[in-house]
Amino acid sequence: MAEHSVVNEDLVTVGRLTAVYGVRGWVKVHSFTEPMENILQFSRWWLQDPGAKGQGKWQPLEIDAGKRHGKGLVVHIKGVDDRDVAAQYCQRDIAVAGSEMPQLDDGEYYWHQLQGLQVVSQFEGRECRFGEVVRLMETGANDVMVVRGGDDGRERLIPYLPGEFITDVDLDAGVITVIWDPEF
Repeated sequence: MAEHSVVNEDLVTVGRLTAVYGVRGWVKVHSFTEPMENILQFSRWWLQDPGAKGQGKWQPLEIDAGKRHGKGLVVHIKGVDDRDVAAQYCQRDIAVAGSEMPQLDDGEYYWHQLQGLQVVSQFEGRECRFGEVVRLMETGANDVMVVRGGDDGRERLIPYLPGEFITDVDLDAGVITVIWDPEF
């Protein structure tokens, strides 16, 4: 791994190195991509600097092999053939350049684009500010936005169902408009 780290706002977190696998430099990967194997298609990975949690510092990471293993993925870090050395890379996030992310159709968004947006409800002619999207969850039936803060400081779980509860997503304004009862 290179000695330097970079600070780059254009990076998107796409997974995490979790644990060593075997004794020859392989590590397990928890992929946030769908399907999980898509993480292997990115040409350049960045690994979170271990001393810079939350500060956006990343180091380049070269992978020379990757494959599905059981229900997950494993990758080999280039130049690392020792379990103890590989362990130093674990429990760190993986990011890729936002420019490498596939283009989406109109009306489709990546989760990272929705996080941090303000959520406003237009319910029965009243406007209520619910706060910001702090994260999204996959529930099986549909994705759910976890929204916190706003006028009453509550946390709300709002199904991400465009056309039903989600009426507008305006990335430029940083606002998601929903139809959701403030009492719920």
